[in-house]
Amino acid sequence: MPTRQKDRDTPGPTGRWSEIAPGLWMGGHFITPPGRPLEPVLVEREFDLVVSLFTRAGHGPAPGVEHLVREVPDGPLSAGQLLAVGEAATHTAEAVRQGRRVLVRCHSGYNRSGLVVAQALVELGHPADRAVELIRERRSPWALNNRLFVEYLASGLSTAALPAGLDG
Repeated sequence: MPTRQKDRDTPGPTGRWSEIAPGLWMGGHFITPPGRPLEPVLVEREFDLVVSLFTRAGHGPAPGVEHLVREVPDGPLSAGQLLAVGEAATHTAEAVRQGRRVLVRCHSGYNRSGLVVAQALVELGHPADRAVELIRERRSPWALNNRLFVEYLASGLSTAALPAGLDG
């Protein structure tokens, strides 16, 4: 499974994670501090729930922290993958409603995590376009640079899953 699209000339994130809405954080497994090489981001017990769309051994979270893993590519998603993203977003939104601290992460904390966080924000009452704006304001202007993911949000994940299901 591809980890991250390599064809984009986007700078890596410099921060481990960013709070997008109260209790809802977005981040990645790696950061690129200014003037330094790629560094791993380790999660211990900072969050009550960690949702991972990409995983690597040794990156946490600590034992006992709820960890939901739904690995998906940073590219076109199948109907099943879109449904997994929707499930992760629903779980995320419910945890935020319960006052839990939630981190949604992928490789860099831009696209896959952005898709889940944006959909969770939609489920929490934000319009899709405002959810994308919030993510770009609070995580990075490079967040959700995968235009296909923004299209999935605009049409709705369940609607996007319909034609994807026809392909296989």
